[in-house]
Amino acid sequence: MLHAYAVPVMETLGEQIANTGSMVVLTGPAGVVLHAIGDRDFVEKASDIGLQPGVRWSECSKGTNAIGTAIVEQAPTVVHADEHYLAANRFLTCSAVPVFDHQQQIAGILGVAGDHASFHHHTMALVRISAQMIENQLFSTTFRNAITVHFHSRPEVIGTLMENTVAFTAGGRFLSANHSAMRQFGLPRSALETHTFSSLFGLPLSELFEHYCKLSPGLLTLRLYNGVRVHARAELRIPAGAGEATAVSTMAETPRPSNASPRFSSLHYLNTGDPQVANVIDKVGKVIGRDIPILILGETGTGKELLAQAIHNDSPRAGGPFVAVNCASIPETLIESELFGYEDGAFTGARKKGSIGKILQANGGSLFLDEIGDMPLNLQARLLRVLQERTVTPLGCTKSYPLNIALICATNRNLREQIASNAFREDLYYRLNGLVIKLPPLRERTDIETVVDKLLAANSGTVRRTISPELMQVFKRHRWPGNVRQLASLVRTAIIMAGDEEEIGMEHMPDDFLEDIGAMALASSGEQQAASGSTLEDIELAMMRKTLEELGGNVSAAARALGVSRNTIYRKMNF
Repeated sequence: MLHAYAVPVMETLGEQIANTGSMVVLTGPAGVVLHAIGDRDFVEKASDIGLQPGVRWSECSKGTNAIGTAIVEQAPTVVHADEHYLAANRFLTCSAVPVFDHQQQIAGILGVAGDHASFHHHTMALVRISAQMIENQLFSTTFRNAITVHFHSRPEVIGTLMENTVAFTAGGRFLSANHSAMRQFGLPRSALETHTFSSLFGLPLSELFEHYCKLSPGLLTLRLYNGVRVHARAELRIPAGAGEATAVSTMAETPRPSNASPRFSSLHYLNTGDPQVANVIDKVGKVIGRDIPILILGETGTGKELLAQAIHNDSPRAGGPFVAVNCASIPETLIESELFGYEDGAFTGARKKGSIGKILQANGGSLFLDEIGDMPLNLQARLLRVLQERTVTPLGCTKSYPLNIALICATNRNLREQIASNAFREDLYYRLNGLVIKLPPLRERTDIETVVDKLLAANSGTVRRTISPELMQVFKRHRWPGNVRQLASLVRTAIIMAGDEEEIGMEHMPDDFLEDIGAMALASSGEQQAASGSTLEDIELAMMRKTLEELGGNVSAAARALGVSRNTIYRKMNF
């Protein structure tokens, strides 16, 4: 494998140093020359001293030389002229760089040897770049069926030779990292093997997959286990047999209750004890795999996409693709081509060779159309035809392709009202609503403690976290306008703020959350006091009491929420 990936790189490097009286050499891990190319005259001269395929250039065989010393030192090495041990080799200047495999073992040595009289100082830089190219290709091939994360502190470096790369299993367990990533982590391989994606990057694996369910996912901003902020791009190259892991983490990634499903995003896992959610899951379970479209209703942030992914994961189509499309996030001028695909030259700006489109990408799996209520009317008509005929015709194409998908849609709009105002097609509505279910907002759910426990387990890494009783009471009383999405974001932030502390309390809450709690308490207290005809001083005192109650008696948090000093609260309340 080393030889196959190295030869094209060697040829490119050979072109860069052509006519300089030098040659490019590749050896195996023991220093035996595998391949050599270069200027003909110099190659013949080098063959006189055995610098040719089949000859071993370790320090044991040739004494001090760049290849052998690079093997011993496991580092880039230059050996110039008289620095060579054997007198016959002293006409050479050699630059050699180890090529490491995925286990950080030397797979071989790439070097450039030339006449010392024509030595160029930039040669080592060219060899190092070329060796990095070979390493990256070996790493990518070894982990072609894995989650690979490319990261760096500077976003412009992502996608270049200098990026850091790390591979994980479908369940998020550490597999390997390239040489630069190992330096970035600053941990030995034995220590890294105890880590997961979540513990290294501070993000649940489930959210990584959710990010890549977006139509045009950008770079992620993550924080390493040691606090360093990095930018990242991931490739989710999971084998077909591991389809359920492509949405969320598995047992290897996070601790779960003993009765939990092996899949984080499964219907069983989402059933956290709330009667309304349990009713939704019961209904969905009866239609899975029966070719009945599902329409999920609910406020923004209630977990509609997570439920859709769980439906797919528990269906017979789990090994197929799950393709999510947010109909509200795509410009109206692009949504038709993104959904249905297009042929080369179908319109100005179309990509060469065309595009298959999201609908055909989901063939054999599940298509999730989020915010379906925001789809333009003209495309609703085309979608209806696709669903009726079970075929797709890309833009600019005369050929129709058969379609085999499970359809799941979601919206936070009232589609019946949109039908009445001619904003949504009635015939499409009845095509989509084979089963209509509604996810309750978080404020109406009775399972917030269980939800918080699962979020803590998914985000805490190796530290077991708990929520203080006072904060849990605040959570239970809060209105949660952003629903589960808001709670998940709050928990992740609190875990970071808590550091090594196991219990998360009010002091770990962000200011905007405390202000929201205070504002709600103020509004509630003000309305009650105004209705009773109380004085301004009574209203002020009542607001302080209400805010303190909402914030579990935390004076500092109440002061921030009210915009006053702690001394003011102490003085007014006679503490």
